[in-house]
Amino acid sequence: MALFLSIFPIVLLIYLMVKRNALPSYIALPIIAALVLVIQLFYFGSDFTLVAANVVSSLGDVLTPITVIFGAILFNRFSEVSGATDVLRKWLGNINPNPVAQLMIIGWAFAFMIEGASGFGTPAAIAAPILVGLGFKPLQVAMLALVMNSVPVSFGAVGTPTWFGFGGLLKDGLISDDQILQVGQITALIHSLAAIVIPVMALRLIVSGKEIRDNIVFIFISIFACVVPYFIIAQFNYEFPSLVAGAIGLLISVFVANKGIGLAKVENTLEGKDSVTTAQVAKALFPTALLVGILIITRIKQLPLKAMLNDATAWISSSLGSFGNFEISNGLIFSLKNIFGTTVGTSYKLLYVPALIPFVVAVLISIPVFAVSGSKVKDIFATSAKQVQKPFIALVGALIMVSLMKIGGDNSMVKIIGTSFAQATGEYWTVFSSFLGAVGAFFSGSNTVSNLTFGSVQLATAQATGISSTLILATQSVGGAMGNMVCINNIVAVCSVLGIVNAEGTIIKKTVVPMVVYGIITAVAALFIVPIFYTL
Repeated sequence: MALFLSIFPIVLLIYLMVKRNALPSYIALPIIAALVLVIQLFYFGSDFTLVAANVVSSLGDVLTPITVIFGAILFNRFSEVSGATDVLRKWLGNINPNPVAQLMIIGWAFAFMIEGASGFGTPAAIAAPILVGLGFKPLQVAMLALVMNSVPVSFGAVGTPTWFGFGGLLKDGLISDDQILQVGQITALIHSLAAIVIPVMALRLIVSGKEIRDNIVFIFISIFACVVPYFIIAQFNYEFPSLVAGAIGLLISVFVANKGIGLAKVENTLEGKDSVTTAQVAKALFPTALLVGILIITRIKQLPLKAMLNDATAWISSSLGSFGNFEISNGLIFSLKNIFGTTVGTSYKLLYVPALIPFVVAVLISIPVFAVSGSKVKDIFATSAKQVQKPFIALVGALIMVSLMKIGGDNSMVKIIGTSFAQATGEYWTVFSSFLGAVGAFFSGSNTVSNLTFGSVQLATAQATGISSTLILATQSVGGAMGNMVCINNIVAVCSVLGIVNAEGTIIKKTVVPMVVYGIITAVAALFIVPIFYTL
């Protein structure tokens, strides 16, 4: 019965998200969180005060991902209103008339960089309209955008799926920061191997096999231009791999396309149309360059800013009675400790969480550069705030659900599930672990939420089977990324942007194939290739 009640909420959640007239995540996740709360209180007999403390802690923890989402949406909304996105569309479209070059530059390298900066579905929302504007069919573009936006996802939004997705395990002392770094290293290796195949499969959704063969040299130059720096950066950092590698890959892809290297010659019937000047391009790239610059100077350990923004030395502290102890540190870290007299707490790093810095700061600096009016600025902030309302509710539900499922130590719901998976699969769990991550992304729409939801389950399973914890957490992260291809939320979002109606089923039937291939590559890499590179 304990196993049934532990698994039942997850199975019900998946059912609610995929059934006919499926519930959106912002409704389904809070329902399941409430169900888990009832099960904890009435079956497992958890202490009410401890349950309440975990609920309050989750409400505090949600500030981190939701402010990152707000910042990402704000940044991209500003780019649209200011005209920067339109200039970039014209510039990218005129680099080379070869359709394969356009698909790789915009659908792969450009989206790679945007994923690294923003994440949360923004690459498809930005890159897909640009490609449709260049004459590609909307339905095909939607599928390509979903498949292409997989490799960089584990390090999207400045590494949020990795550092925040597994942050709860770090906070609970279940893994160390060094282990999270190794998780990122292994994740990058597996993604890099998958990148040899997945972008080609994505291209095949739009262009013919002959066109791919005729332009294969350029395709792999563009792939490796992103993947090589991506893998290298991930060996010492889990925030920048996608962002910096995407920027490098974009510059190299643009340069090579300009030279026509590895590309079949195509007649340019649009020469001179929608042309933009170098000055316009430089101005349009200013917000993104500023974003990257701010991130770099605040994330490099050798520079003083990172330590300052993470300074946890108490500045202001106050007792809130039985509710807990409130504290503000020198680095403006807001903390609520000992909630309801328990050891449970929550904190928010105002200056270090990638929200206020760099997104909001980059937008505020860019406003006078683009001479955006006050009324438009107000609308940008208002529409961005409105857009995060539903994700906020979904994340609250996910965090409460996960937090409650971890109550009980060795007798917690996640431990029960992990032990059962271990008994069922034994040493072969490595083969299946990425697909659990994909399921998490499928119903939640987020690699971050998938890692939050199933990270503890994966860890418990690894510990029960004796498999490397970092290896299994890495395959979980890869799975959460590949699940974006079939994620209902992402499919609905990209279809809405492109004006596609009633095509969700068609898209899933096409994108599930590369997702399964991704899972197979992950299993093979985890079993035979990762052990060659890393001590597990």
